Amino acid sequence: MDALRQIAGWPSPTAAVALASAGGVVAAHGPQEQVFRWASVTKLVTALATLVAVEEGSVDLDQPAGPPGATLRHLLAHAAGYSFEEATILAPPGQCRIYSNVGIEVAAAVVAEAAGMPFADYLRAAVLEPLGLRAELQGSPAKGLCGSAADLARLGRELLAPTLVAPETLAEATTVAFPGLVGVLPLFGRQEPCDWGLGFELRDGKAPHWTGSLNSPSTFGHFGGSGSFLWVDPVAQVALACLTDLDAGPWIREAWPALSDAVLAEL
Repeated sequence: MDALRQIAGWPSPTAAVALASAGGVVAAHGPQEQVFRWASVTKLVTALATLVAVEEGSVDLDQPAGPPGATLRHLLAHAAGYSFEEATILAPPGQCRIYSNVGIEVAAAVVAEAAGMPFADYLRAAVLEPLGLRAELQGSPAKGLCGSAADLARLGRELLAPTLVAPETLAEATTVAFPGLVGVLPLFGRQEPCDWGLGFELRDGKAPHWTGSLNSPSTFGHFGGSGSFLWVDPVAQVALACLTDLDAGPWIREAWPALSDAVLAEL
């Protein structure tokens, strides 16, 4: 696929991209087995592990968790009121969308306590090993995974056709949680509304956005501060995985949407 060759012109020293369908990798460019930091794309895997725990009956999305009045659902949807990196409460639960690593970390701690094991062990048993991923959690369940583009593409395939959770469970997680909340999408500014699912960021009508103008509103995924992203477009039935060794910055605002549009136009 010619569109993937765009990454050769990016300012990152190294980049790897892979386009996947539910059946396998459609096209790839760059080192597919090189290990990169996934940064906040980790949240997708943590969310998926939490959904596994929900289906196992270990936790419930509406059980109290985090600040008073908040639930596990609030934590996953960045609606619990936590600040970004500190356990400081900036707003009552359900009032606004405040992107928070802390909220995801608290959600992971809830799962770990219910499972009776460290979250890294649960993540490995619930998601990584069943999917055959070599990625490893090194630190925070909000941003600590390191793995390859091949791993990330495999995750995209799972999110197109889930095997670890029921399709209905994933559909709930990729539907707007607490509709209408205003918030800030990192590097892309204030969004009204700033729609989010349960750990999954939703394309919807956000503008500007890191996906392309050709991505359907039902596209979901996440990007990370390490220059990483994964989007899944259920309409196009493909997922695009990207890993780089250059931190996300102003460069992604043009590079990523252009890549996404070129890929979708070439399908």
